[in-house]
Amino acid sequence: MLLPKNLQTNNILSKASYSLGNIASLLDGKLVGDPNQLVDALQPLHQAAGNSITFIASKKFEKFISECNAAAIIISEKFRPRDEKNYILVKDPYYAFAILSEMFDPIKDMYEGLEFSDVALSGAKVGPDVRIYCGATISKTSEIRQGAIIGPNVFIGPNCIIGEDSIVHANSSLMRSVNLGKRCIIQNNCTLGSDGFGFASSQNGYKKIHQTGRLIIGDDVEFGAGCTIDRGALEDTLIGNGVKLDNQVHIAHNVILGDNSAIAAKCAIAGSTKIGKNLQMGGLSGIIGHLQICDNVFIGAHTLITKNILEPGNYVGIMPAQEHHQWAKSSVAIKNLSKK
Repeated sequence: MLLPKNLQTNNILSKASYSLGNIASLLDGKLVGDPNQLVDALQPLHQAAGNSITFIASKKFEKFISECNAAAIIISEKFRPRDEKNYILVKDPYYAFAILSEMFDPIKDMYEGLEFSDVALSGAKVGPDVRIYCGATISKTSEIRQGAIIGPNVFIGPNCIIGEDSIVHANSSLMRSVNLGKRCIIQNNCTLGSDGFGFASSQNGYKKIHQTGRLIIGDDVEFGAGCTIDRGALEDTLIGNGVKLDNQVHIAHNVILGDNSAIAAKCAIAGSTKIGKNLQMGGLSGIIGHLQICDNVFIGAHTLITKNILEPGNYVGIMPAQEHHQWAKSSVAIKNLSKK
């Protein structure tokens, strides 16, 4: 699909320009080319113009180099330039892209110009250099520590702690007893410390079990938009350091999720499951409750984990989509295999 001319560039424009020599130094890369060349934009490979820098993270895209008009290309240190273009050779081009994306981001403060809230007057403990924006509501029993940012219309309930330099974006809710670590980012519309799904059944229906545990979140954690994480029932829900969640992930009460785990969109983890470090979950996958998952487990997209995983590795349980009558045949074949 062709875009209108005014929408054809998808660049990240900043107010500053950088020399390639400076960028190479910041990226700990090797510059092949002109160190005085200036760039003031970060653009994708196929749209890059003469004032921009781009990157190639996969060898399969190297065939497009001859068509690229960028002032410089970030590329793997294994690449051997054979033309007069400017290159910065780095160990990990995608990681270099992440660094550049921050440098060239034109919006350094997404709440610039908005009014501050007087919520600090409500009695909440607020540290120095905290910014709390209009519409935020904070319990007097909660604490906002140094350098934190609380976006518009955020709700922070009783007994919460927001760690140093953490950001809670607009319309998110920390219901109660949430301890958020340092340098965390909570994207819009997250609900943290919500009630876990706990009911005792009887002849008269269901009796709600009050969830009196906490939600403890480590340092350098980021949750995508619309995530929901329940506090514990009696024990705490624990999210380790460095965890990254995509949009619309649900983690139930009493789950322990280990350090540096990364979970793609619309995954769910049921209650009281204990997960080690470095879990990776593909989109729309799930883990049922009360399981043990060891360190260094990769779960493929659309996979449901129903048993303990005690050995590191890749776990996938996906049946590719088929036309209906073909699926019926496949289903029969699978059943027949189980009889042999």
